[in-house]
Amino acid sequence: MLALQAQLLNRLEQRESEGILRKLKIGKASIDFCSNDYLGLTQDGDFQQKIMEIVLKNSKSLMGSTGSRLISGNTETTMQVESFLAGAHGNESALLFPSGYKANLALFSCIAKKNDTVLVDEYIHRSVHDGCLLSNATKWKFKHNDLDHLESLLKKTKGNTIIAIESLYSMDGDFAPLKDIAELAFRYQANLIVDEAHAFGVFGKGLVYQNQLQNKVFATIATYGKAMGLNGAAVLGSRVLKEYLVNFASPFIYSTAASDFQSLSIRASYKYMDEHPDLAITLQKNIEYFRSHQVHFISQEKSPIQIVQFPSSTKLRQAVTDLSAIDIETYSVFAPTVKPGLERLRICLHQFNSFAEIDWLCRIIKQHQYV
Repeated sequence: MLALQAQLLNRLEQRESEGILRKLKIGKASIDFCSNDYLGLTQDGDFQQKIMEIVLKNSKSLMGSTGSRLISGNTETTMQVESFLAGAHGNESALLFPSGYKANLALFSCIAKKNDTVLVDEYIHRSVHDGCLLSNATKWKFKHNDLDHLESLLKKTKGNTIIAIESLYSMDGDFAPLKDIAELAFRYQANLIVDEAHAFGVFGKGLVYQNQLQNKVFATIATYGKAMGLNGAAVLGSRVLKEYLVNFASPFIYSTAASDFQSLSIRASYKYMDEHPDLAITLQKNIEYFRSHQVHFISQEKSPIQIVQFPSSTKLRQAVTDLSAIDIETYSVFAPTVKPGLERLRICLHQFNSFAEIDWLCRIIKQHQYV
């Protein structure tokens, strides 16, 4: 035990010496350009009241489910909400999970077998990679949003082929060429899976729904822990897919089910989003205003994630220090997460950010930026 403890400590000390040691911290009251609360629902009093009404009417829903859904944890409420979600997205079925990570882990761990191939965008979320590790399928990465590279790999695959992408990527704040990839998948008889974690809510029910691509997408993952300000996720697809996950997805089979409160809150959030389209409209106005400052961004317009690059970690650290001094919270990304010279601030814009706050943010950035 002592030898293992020493090994763990050595790895932690090495990470600390490299300046990349992760630590838990308590969020402080600040100007938020960091969180995934794109529509501001976690601080929306009206939305909180809707959630409170659920609690008052269904106090038992707060309690634990008592077991996995295949034993004692399944409820009529959860089944009804899943039917609602399937109908809302124009899919045959929906299966709820406690988080987007667990949804991807369940999906990718079981749908591909030894002789199958999974093609993943190089910027896909870690949960997809972890899910693939639990399967026996071959996994190949294709260059980010590179259709030519993707097609070259599609020509070499064997067995069933799965393409895994995100509709909106959090590392660069750019969109997948969704229609083109869907067409490419159809041409090569590949199965497309789209993670909508950062697009859902920001763009209504997501970009698969907006572009009416349900019939060309094998599965969509809708995540509720970001723009919806809740917890959980749903895998949307065919009835066969849902039944298969219920029978073969270990993270689903062997996990205690979430409470009914989670399901009821998710259904309420859809209704609230439909009733308040102004939230997404205001968010887009803030994105447009941020981009009007012409700071050095690489992200696409309409994305709530805007990346500001710095030529050195020194300049980035100076900017972060000055931003923190006036209580502006951002997220900085250093090498080796990105290549040296590509150090960056990851700016998340929200419906609740004011133009004055955006002005302060951009003024500090420009003071330290080298173009």
